[in-house]
Amino acid sequence: MKKDLWANFRIKAVTLYDKPASYFKETPLDLQHNLFLKLAKDYEPFKPRAGSPSADRSAFTERDGKNGNVVKPRGRPALLISSTSWTEDEDFSVLLRALEDYERFIEEGAKLPALVCVITGKGPLKDYYNGLIQKLHFRHIQICTPWLEAEDYPLLLGSADLGVCLHKSSSGLDLPMKVVDMFGCCLPVCAIHFECLHELVKHNENGLIFRDSKELAEQLKMLFLDFSASEGKLQSFRENLRRCRQQRWEQSWDHTVLPLLGNKG
Repeated sequence: MKKDLWANFRIKAVTLYDKPASYFKETPLDLQHNLFLKLAKDYEPFKPRAGSPSADRSAFTERDGKNGNVVKPRGRPALLISSTSWTEDEDFSVLLRALEDYERFIEEGAKLPALVCVITGKGPLKDYYNGLIQKLHFRHIQICTPWLEAEDYPLLLGSADLGVCLHKSSSGLDLPMKVVDMFGCCLPVCAIHFECLHELVKHNENGLIFRDSKELAEQLKMLFLDFSASEGKLQSFRENLRRCRQQRWEQSWDHTVLPLLGNKG
């Protein structure tokens, strides 16, 4: 955008990047567990799997009856999250086709975890895509489209294993705030390519960039093949996000804008 303003209008601009608010951060296990139990009251994918009923267990977490600690049990599903305003700017059929391929990978014998895909948000095309989702008959994937309370959204981002962004900038000049928030939660991201996305998503460093559903499906397969391991691409991306210690909105404003105002606040 800075280059565009100069090339077209001879405006010299200073870039103030969007940064996550301070409440976008990794969610402690206790809070994850409480959130999952809360969501399990209304949404089937958060309920514990058959054969493991417990008043203190979700699909992703359980509280140890002896010491009271919350743990993520082996064999749990992976939690993928995407957020949208359900408009034509985001083609969610790309994700649905990728999930069909992911299901096929498992049916063909790939050692991949079951997947819970949570798509949050409100918008005009939500009913249309919910209709498409209802026609899908997955055995290993559950899709959920909740509307979350404002305080629960950052908690869920901070609890997820992978974020997916399908936002395509019509101008090619703006960056998706949803990815900024995911990165604030140290959540690795797969994001669809557009012109300036590389300013935010560093391919193979804090996430992956894809161009179509086939490429996304292969990325999901690659990232989740080592899902139960303590080391792997997902963990590497998360560690990179932790290490970068990115500025928050208030710090970014103070660092970039205040000097231009002569520190007048």
